[in-house]
Amino acid sequence: MSKMWSGRFSANASSLLDEFNASIMYDRELYIEDIEGSLAHASMLAKQAILTTEELKDIINGLNTVKQEIEEGTFEWNIADEDLHMGIEKRLTALIGDAGKKLHTGRSRNDQVAVDFRRWTLKKNLQIVDALKNLMHEVLVVASKHTETLIPGMTHLQHAQPTNFGFHLGAYLAMFKRDIARFEDSYKRNNISPLGCAALAGTPHNLDRDMTATLLGFDSVSTNCLDTVSDRDFALEILFNISTMMMHISRLSEELVMWSSYEFGFVELSDEYSTGSSIMPQKKNPDVPELLRGKTGRVYGSLMGLLTVMKGLPLAYNKDTQEDKEGVFDAVKTAEISLEILAEAIKTMDVKADNMEAACAVGHLAATDLADYLVEKCNIPFREAHFITGHAVAKSEELNIDLSSIDFSELKKIDARINEDVMEFLVLRNSMNARKSAGGTATIRTIEQLKFFKDFLKG
Repeated sequence: MSKMWSGRFSANASSLLDEFNASIMYDRELYIEDIEGSLAHASMLAKQAILTTEELKDIINGLNTVKQEIEEGTFEWNIADEDLHMGIEKRLTALIGDAGKKLHTGRSRNDQVAVDFRRWTLKKNLQIVDALKNLMHEVLVVASKHTETLIPGMTHLQHAQPTNFGFHLGAYLAMFKRDIARFEDSYKRNNISPLGCAALAGTPHNLDRDMTATLLGFDSVSTNCLDTVSDRDFALEILFNISTMMMHISRLSEELVMWSSYEFGFVELSDEYSTGSSIMPQKKNPDVPELLRGKTGRVYGSLMGLLTVMKGLPLAYNKDTQEDKEGVFDAVKTAEISLEILAEAIKTMDVKADNMEAACAVGHLAATDLADYLVEKCNIPFREAHFITGHAVAKSEELNIDLSSIDFSELKKIDARINEDVMEFLVLRNSMNARKSAGGTATIRTIEQLKFFKDFLKG
């Protein structure tokens, strides 16, 4: 019998079962966490006199040898070993003998995998935070250059009010800051140690769970072992956090796709982050933001997959839970490369400020300003002011001009209460800078907002 658990069995597992049951070909991603967990567990066992000093020394040397073999590519990953825990323990025992067989005292693969996967996920939370901060930095660099560059603010994808491009990018900075908060909160909430819970109910061995928690960088130990070995909230949380982050990335990507089109012409992506057509020589395709939109659906699938796996599981551990890792591994990898390439695409793109400002001269972006003028300067109720402004827009349409270009005499014909000072309200830059309430688009407010994000990044 080759299985470490095969004492109760009279026949070998079929090769088909080995293939269906094994996770070793992908969970070996956790080898560092597994070896570190075993080193901490062995040190605690020695402190509790469950291992001798000599046995601890052998285990430490043996595990370091296994780690070196894995990193040098000489370690044999065998599907018959089922998972990396059994594979590493089997190799350790081959290297050091009976001391290797004692390492598993007081633990189960249930708490072992919970430790490994949790620590890997926690580490990735912080690495994604770093990548998000790098993306925020690149967006900030661009935004800071364009706090006076006019761009049409839109609702329903229709021209609405004049804003500035720095303000527009600031909206994404706010989104990414919330993403960072979610990853950091998840890290704090889930930084508890499962080690020592064993299969589901704890262990009769005299373990020091606080010691292993400290050695592995956890803040505390878990409260209830039955919950602990079957808990995958930490994995669901990183999938949700990545999904939300990718939704934000996808929204920005959609705008980059639109902005880089001839119809908008607001930005041009660099050649480094664009592709061409196999048949149309003139094409310069925004494949990076398009792929980012597509990969968002990919991580949504991983989240829904794990939610579905977990929804009907009785306590405690069930083999279904083996399906927890591949989706998380893939989503994290997707998040990491997405953040990196988006940061580079933003950093290298060319902002066409003149085209943005020219686009503000259509769509009657000053309409709200005319209504505000009528309320503030002419003491006209807003609903009536709204109606009068509608007439002014209709007249502009009739004259085939933008409201911001209409002659004062035309406005006077619409309503005699309008005075010539109205023309200052129709200047688009004045309109943008008039919106100086907290959080508004006025350049002075945009600069304040960007400083807030810069200070956040400085920590």
